[in-house]
Amino acid sequence: MILSYIFFNVVNVILQTAKSILTIKGNKTVAALANAIAYGLYTYLLVLIASDINLWVKIFGCAGANLVGVYVVKWFEEKREREKVWRIEATFKKILALTLPSELENANLSYSEMEVNQGNNIVFYIYCKTKKETAAAKKIVEEYNGKYFVSESKI
Repeated sequence: MILSYIFFNVVNVILQTAKSILTIKGNKTVAALANAIAYGLYTYLLVLIASDINLWVKIFGCAGANLVGVYVVKWFEEKREREKVWRIEATFKKILALTLPSELENANLSYSEMEVNQGNNIVFYIYCKTKKETAAAKKIVEEYNGKYFVSESKI
């Protein structure tokens, strides 16, 4: 009975977490189906909760199920997430940014540049396809004391 309670508690947490995500990100049919399945299983879990299992087993079983279940769903969500193209628009004093192009090229970052403000400033548009590229670009921009704005490119 205890193993059944713990198992179905983990499954319930996974379904409830997925249901929350699918209700927001999914269409009406997917959201309705996710709710029906999640609450259907929850009814069985309520029967197990009402059973003669020690209170502390229920408490720690529920807490453990939430730790494991939410982690599993979020892990799958991260693995499913597509990489996005980001554009970093960064402005620098031209005198401070003389070696910036070589830094960006060494990091294999795509960019374009444009002088502004009578040539005193320079704007770099840096294009990042992965989180790793975005982190590298942000680090370089901050090293050069750039003021920047990040936007997601719409596909």
